Amino acid sequence: MYLACLKKKYLFSALLGAMAVVIRQTNIIWMLFVACSGVIDITMAHQKDSVEVDDSKASNKGTNLSALNTSVNVSSNLKRRKSRGNSKANQHIFYPSNTSSASQTLGLLHEIQAIVLSSWRIKWELLVSFSPFFFVLLAFVAFLLWNGSVVLGAKEAHAVSPHFAQIMYFSIVSALFAAPLHFTIGHALDLFQSFWKNRLLGFLLLFLASIASLLSVHFFSIAHPYLLADNRHYTFYLWKKIIKFHWSMKYLLVPFYVYSWLSIFRLLGKTRRRIWTLVYFFATSAVLIPAPLIEFRYYTIPFYFFILHSSINDSQSWLLIGILYTVLNAFTMTMFLFRPFHWDHEPGVQRFIW
Repeated sequence: MYLACLKKKYLFSALLGAMAVVIRQTNIIWMLFVACSGVIDITMAHQKDSVEVDDSKASNKGTNLSALNTSVNVSSNLKRRKSRGNSKANQHIFYPSNTSSASQTLGLLHEIQAIVLSSWRIKWELLVSFSPFFFVLLAFVAFLLWNGSVVLGAKEAHAVSPHFAQIMYFSIVSALFAAPLHFTIGHALDLFQSFWKNRLLGFLLLFLASIASLLSVHFFSIAHPYLLADNRHYTFYLWKKIIKFHWSMKYLLVPFYVYSWLSIFRLLGKTRRRIWTLVYFFATSAVLIPAPLIEFRYYTIPFYFFILHSSINDSQSWLLIGILYTVLNAFTMTMFLFRPFHWDHEPGVQRFIW
């Protein structure tokens, strides 16, 4: 779906999105994210083309003015009296700069403004190109009205909940599963320097992120009954042995949550626009926050998007990530195959799994 959208095959992308929604209803969020990503790419490309055309016109105008000034100077050699008047008039001529504003890094507000203005200019093109996504969205709304909920099956067990701590768990899990990218001295220094360049704004954002994280883990940490009842999954032990090890543990983990999110933003910011990163965060939040159950499979799609757009340029990082995943897979298979156990209240062999 995402690849088709990047290749501007919007109808095919929307069809794949419809299939994804049939498989899992919350994939409607990722379909909308893909559509938004396509809109961002088109509008910013249109904005860049418009700026380049304007700069080209300005450059041609400046060239014409220079040619006119040269002819005036040549004629002044023949008519010295007129040359004095022409030279005074030419002092007020403005020669436009050929520096393109598209080469400058736009701030988030400037990007939003550019997207809004460009979207309005090409509104009919966008409407035609992305109408398949709109029809899928309408079909999903019709499903919600018919079903009464986004959930199929046991609706009471998967009720929508304000589980804001979920995005905190996602950040640290994503950072750990890509540890060679996040937890290095060079990356930590790079992150610190990016804050130090604009200390006031940087530390204000750091303070607000810390407060939001503390509020999330204090008021919106949810222990789903399925999480507490099933000791076959590793999330049961992570919750029991780490988060609930002591009452203060969920607060002590806040700095790691904040660092992980800031690191994700920093890595994505090297390859993607700020507005894309913001939409990615909103999409991830829209998928994870309503989910009351802590499940690693909920994190796979946003993690894939993060890895896809992370700037991994050195072979050492790839090697370390490969070793990390090999060790994790070996551990998972070993525990599943060679460490079975039994429940007293239910017959049969039980096995550990993610």
